[in-house]
Amino acid sequence: MASSVSEGLASGPSAPKRKDKSRRTHTVLKVIGSAAVVLALCVGMTVAYAYRTLNSNITSIDVADVMTEKSPEKVQVEGPKQPINIMVMGSDTREGAGNNIDGLVEDGQRSDTTILLHLSADRKRAYGISIPRDSLVDRDDCRLEDGDVAPAGTDEMWNVAFSVGGPGCTIQQFEQLTGIRIDHFVVLDFSGFQDMVDAVGGVEVCIPETIDDRAHGILLEEGTREISGKEALSYVRTRYAIGDGSDIGRLTRQQAFMSSMAQKVISAGTLANPYKLFNFLDAATKSLTVDQGLSNLTKVAQIGIEFRGIGLDKIQFSTIPWYYPPDDPNRVRWQQPEANRVWDRLKNDEPLTSAQTSEAISANEAPGAEEPKKKKRKKKNAEKNAVRENAGLCTI
Repeated sequence: MASSVSEGLASGPSAPKRKDKSRRTHTVLKVIGSAAVVLALCVGMTVAYAYRTLNSNITSIDVADVMTEKSPEKVQVEGPKQPINIMVMGSDTREGAGNNIDGLVEDGQRSDTTILLHLSADRKRAYGISIPRDSLVDRDDCRLEDGDVAPAGTDEMWNVAFSVGGPGCTIQQFEQLTGIRIDHFVVLDFSGFQDMVDAVGGVEVCIPETIDDRAHGILLEEGTREISGKEALSYVRTRYAIGDGSDIGRLTRQQAFMSSMAQKVISAGTLANPYKLFNFLDAATKSLTVDQGLSNLTKVAQIGIEFRGIGLDKIQFSTIPWYYPPDDPNRVRWQQPEANRVWDRLKNDEPLTSAQTSEAISANEAPGAEEPKKKKRKKKNAEKNAVRENAGLCTI
């Protein structure tokens, strides 16, 4: 009897059902596995395509042959890493697609903006020090591409070096004046700047009063708003329609814009959006000319990774101390000994003092940046707000 029952259970309808379910499970697993393989291949191909595209965009040049003076020795600091000094130069050339923004016909190029970007050895702070293009400095001679040597100059404007010999001549000029060795350089043109701003969907700025400079293509109502395209480029370049019309005011406005852009780039809205991130990197790499140490995407990415642990409040932009000389109020000179003290601290990788950063603009001060949750950030002193107002910026 027991045997009959056992045989009945074995031959009943339940056994085939378990077999069908097993087959269905195997089929589903095969489909999922196949889809995963296809997805992995697609992702791999996309990443490979993106890498090849971005890598091929980068233009690198060797400027060693241009420099006639030996670079200063780099000060070695304790620790596993060393500080990194990057010279960022904005070219005002009208050559190339998208660069003839104002219809001007100008030969050659000048350094419209020059910034020393210093990343500390402990990777806990970064300083961007702007150098006014109207600074009067002495320039050493430098070689040209055809082998000729451009003779040295005395009391020349800072950006003459770039016009004479490009980034190499500018780097040599900086190293000889400051004693700071430059590790890398980056040159960005008008079109590239504009495309980078557009790629992140615009950058938020604070405009204290309406800017009406329609002669140069800019009309912005007062208030906090996002700007992009040619409007953004005109905003950071205009001088006479805002503040006191000086180049110094323009530099402060550029620093505030870069702080806001840094805040936008590292936000989740950009980093977590593959399409937006690729467009930003594509725009950036297309418009950059770099040294051979940054000749491929991997090397550029390695520099970017070094910034990952720095808080926005530790990324500070300021201008080297300066003054208007009585004999030429249309130019500026570096204020001494204050300027040399800034360069010396950076050369030795020492934090700038509170006095040296009293007028600095931090990335966390950008319009739209979140206030700390525990307590709101205290207002800076009246002197710093006066500088910002003079540059046509909202106070903080």
